[in-house]
Amino acid sequence: MGGPVLPPKEANLFKLIVKSYETKQYKKGLKASDQILRKFPEHGETLAMKGLTLNCMDRKPEAYELVRKGLKNDLKSHVCWHVYGLLYRSDRDYREAIKCYRCALRIDPENIQILRDLSLLQAQMRELPGFVETRRQLLTLKPSHRNNWIGFAIAHHVNQQPAMAVNILDAYEGTLEEDFPPESERYEHGEMLLYKATLLEEAGHPEKALEELAKKEGKIVDKLGLREHRASLYLQTNRLSEAEEIYRKLLVVNPDNYHYYEGLQKCLGLISDGKAYTSEQVEKLVKLYDDLREKYPRSAAAKRIPLDFLEEDAFKAAVSLYVRPFLKKGVPSLFTDLRPLYSNPRKVEIMEEVFLEVSQSLQSTKTFSGSSDIEAPSTYLWTLYLLAQHFDKRRQYEKAHSYINLAIEHTPTVIDLYLVKGRILKHAGDPVAAAALADEARSMDLADRFLNSECVKRMLQADQVELAEKTAVLFTKDGDQHNNLFDMQCMWYELASGDSHFRQGNLGKALKKYLSVEKHYNDMVEDQFDFHTYCLRKMTLRAYIRMLRFQDHLHSHRFFFRAATSAIRCYIKLHDSPPKAAAEQHEAAVAGLPATERKKMRQKLRKAEAKAKKEAEEKAKEEEIAAAAAASKGGKKGTQTSRPVDTDPDGDKLMNVEDPLSEALKYLRLLQEHSADALETHLLAFEVYFRTNKKLLALQAVKKQLALDPNSPDVHLCLIRLFESLDKLPSPDTHAEKIIHDVIALERGSLKELGEKSLLDANRDFLDAHSDSLKHRVAAAEAHLLLCPDAKSDAIKIIVEFAERTLETRDSLAAMDTSNEWFLKDCIAVHHFLEAFKDETASKWSARCEELFPYSTYFKGAKSSATLGVAVTNDSKHSENGEVESDSVRKETLTDSVNGGVRDLVLS
Repeated sequence: MGGPVLPPKEANLFKLIVKSYETKQYKKGLKASDQILRKFPEHGETLAMKGLTLNCMDRKPEAYELVRKGLKNDLKSHVCWHVYGLLYRSDRDYREAIKCYRCALRIDPENIQILRDLSLLQAQMRELPGFVETRRQLLTLKPSHRNNWIGFAIAHHVNQQPAMAVNILDAYEGTLEEDFPPESERYEHGEMLLYKATLLEEAGHPEKALEELAKKEGKIVDKLGLREHRASLYLQTNRLSEAEEIYRKLLVVNPDNYHYYEGLQKCLGLISDGKAYTSEQVEKLVKLYDDLREKYPRSAAAKRIPLDFLEEDAFKAAVSLYVRPFLKKGVPSLFTDLRPLYSNPRKVEIMEEVFLEVSQSLQSTKTFSGSSDIEAPSTYLWTLYLLAQHFDKRRQYEKAHSYINLAIEHTPTVIDLYLVKGRILKHAGDPVAAAALADEARSMDLADRFLNSECVKRMLQADQVELAEKTAVLFTKDGDQHNNLFDMQCMWYELASGDSHFRQGNLGKALKKYLSVEKHYNDMVEDQFDFHTYCLRKMTLRAYIRMLRFQDHLHSHRFFFRAATSAIRCYIKLHDSPPKAAAEQHEAAVAGLPATERKKMRQKLRKAEAKAKKEAEEKAKEEEIAAAAAASKGGKKGTQTSRPVDTDPDGDKLMNVEDPLSEALKYLRLLQEHSADALETHLLAFEVYFRTNKKLLALQAVKKQLALDPNSPDVHLCLIRLFESLDKLPSPDTHAEKIIHDVIALERGSLKELGEKSLLDANRDFLDAHSDSLKHRVAAAEAHLLLCPDAKSDAIKIIVEFAERTLETRDSLAAMDTSNEWFLKDCIAVHHFLEAFKDETASKWSARCEELFPYSTYFKGAKSSATLGVAVTNDSKHSENGEVESDSVRKETLTDSVNGGVRDLVLS
């Protein structure tokens, strides 16, 4: 049914509606649409435009109802279909929007606006063949428009057809009348020429790219970009002398650019590609960097890079000269600069010798060795600071602790010292003392946002969530902690908070934090939408292509990886231990109580529920008032929107899902697509598929684990668990089951870790191959217990006898070889394993680890805050008369307690 044709007066009103929508004068457009609908209440296009206007005024249900009604009344109107697509696009439902645009184009195939909107969505969704075709249609309809030529070229480029993109740009250049573009378009034209050279390079024609750059050099405005691209192309075409000349000129411009040094080394054939440098290469590199240091005496890169290839005495002399200026100036980031060198054990030993020599020389003579100049006292302070970080990195926490204490005694007012001491204690296993020291550092400069953030992070690591939230509020807008940090996409906070809630068993709150991080990444994907038109208009084509490629791998970023893996663990835990309803928990709690006590408990529960409900309502009301106040301050109408009220602050809805594993699969698939090279992805895949009884997928996950790290104890345990469960299965009944059984048997024979061996033999071989590793022994013990549930004593022996034998030959953990060092987390894992046996073995292990880890709060080490009484909790403090103190009194008391404890610890 087609809609009636509007008379001239109403047709003009309809144009006014469209113009009002485009200029964001929504009330004016609404008024005009109502005028038309009074006379023509069934006019489809007007109904659709009114719905689109209401959508912009946050009245979505009415908007959808009106647009669908308009479409129903006028199915043959491209306007109705276009509006319907715009409605879906505003809700980020791009698949449905594309369908609507295609329907609109069947009615009006040459509508440029609809084609342009469709191309944007196709680029956003990476529907590349359709994107190419849509841009071709746009170019055919309007060949005089520059953006249509460039858009068509980009479509071919992203569709892996760079050669075709080059031909399109050549054809476009042929349409230009002037050799040189006008002044206002010179930069854009130069960017297009550089982009064309990039296309030629990707098409496998670097020589042609060089010719193009040489021919069009006068038209390119970005001379630095031109030189960098040229140098790269000369390297690819093996014209090394020309490339070397350019890189040397680039170093004059920026002598601290590491890429230029790397390019220069490639020109001279002095790149190792992961292999050790030959003596001849080292000799040439030394001469090269001696010349560069002489030419650029203020370049830090020219002094730092030789530390990567020098060895033994040459390295010792170079690192000694390198650190001295930084120690004189008091540069706190010196250790961070040197940290990559710690992957080489021999260089670590040499650096330790150098740092100790510097420290002893400054302490005894106040000079550097070989120099007669008296150094300032601060030089010795920063040497102690460096030594503390060095021993912390080597996990020698006693030495690290003593050096940082010496530094604090030397100058107690340097804030960085307290942060480093907190970091040392955190690594040593005392997160509570680390949080206290971070708070001490924060209190020394209350205007420093970094110190506040560091303090919040340490508090969350110590599971002091409430205190962390109150501290974070100090630097958030209007004291609104949650919304402000979410709006700022403060992912480190959300991850640390989620981890803390997870450790404490608050899975709902943990999931809420982890899924907030996922929301940020979805927003980043959405944010690229506006750049599809912006980059074409501004001709920032190379940056646009880099942005698209970055977006394609966005979900492989480490923050998303951490959030997704943690969310999957939450869902696995929810599957293994489903949360009980509040009523069930209450009944379980009061089951053994007398009738009067049960009545009191029920009354208490009802009061608590009523109080929580009232607080939630009050908070929602306050947020609405604050949003209204913000809108009134905003000035312009429509610039501020009210903040949506959080209806699930504790994540109860997230926690009480029907099928947790199906939720976990959503994030697992993203990890399998974007982080397939991470072992943790396939470990979690195994856990999910194993629980959903998808044996072939679980086997596939194990095979990928073995391909990545066959020596991992976690991989070994997954392997044993899988085939132990398969061995228990009854004989297959159906044809499909028989096929699966045959496939698994075939795959088992192809695994070198198993082959024809029994699982017990495979476990024994694994133990023999990794007999000196504690964490591998833990995995072998767990596997042995799984295979032989009655052999508990044998499982214990696998760990304990080895541990005792190891400790007899070594006085302390610090004395162990680097390859055999025990990590605190491994020893905690052993303790958890032994606790399951409920005998004295676990307590003996705990007592032994208490000696090995004196700062560990888990093992209650003699030097930990758990023993010294500096523990900080989130529980309400009670006064002597039993009444709960107010929040302000609590915080003040808590801060005094923490800081007092810190002062005791600082000089201990």
